[in-house]
Amino acid sequence: MADIKVIIPAINEGDSIGKVVSELPKHVSEIVVVDNGSKDDTVANAQKAGATVITENRKGYGSACLKGLNYISEQSKTPDIIVFIDGDYSDYPEELDKVVAPILENEVDFVVGARTKALREPGSMTPQQVFGNQLATFLMKLFFRSRFTDLGPFRAIKYEKLKELEMQDTTYGWTVEMQLKILRKKMTYTEVPVRYKRRIGVSKVSGTVKGTIFAGIKILGWIFKYSLK
Repeated sequence: MADIKVIIPAINEGDSIGKVVSELPKHVSEIVVVDNGSKDDTVANAQKAGATVITENRKGYGSACLKGLNYISEQSKTPDIIVFIDGDYSDYPEELDKVVAPILENEVDFVVGARTKALREPGSMTPQQVFGNQLATFLMKLFFRSRFTDLGPFRAIKYEKLKELEMQDTTYGWTVEMQLKILRKKMTYTEVPVRYKRRIGVSKVSGTVKGTIFAGIKILGWIFKYSLK
């Protein structure tokens, strides 16, 4: 059986993190919650649910993901697959097996859980999120002939391939950076449709005007940067 580890960046997800951790499949070898400066009971609830909790004081989604990867890289036995999922319970953790299936069955390098409209709960994505996804994936198709339709946070990748990407972004550009580097390095990829529901709590990105604008700038910045290479 493949060794699968899960990384969950989290900040103030005390009401949801326990549900995410406890509903992930039991065959996952380790669930790593990276606390990014929570002021609530995120840490305690994640530990109670069975996760390993580490801390990243540098703010940023990408910073938390990078800290999780660094923690895993220092272990004596590294995994076959890394799965990323948000801590807000908007994804369905039990669908992990569905997301990793193309890697296990078809040797695909990278899989995005695509939040297709038919499977999204009404209101689970804000209009600006929907527009941002459409614009970003349109530009990726235009510049790189990409087949991506979403920048969904629920994703799986072979650990060795992930190391080759040499990820850098410390903020909201993390997801699009990963997908652009997959395209540039001509790694194999696919999407699987996943269900998506209203998150618990307020989004740090789409829940504020500042967060929405900053995320948009970061995402478009990565796309145009790579289009000029």
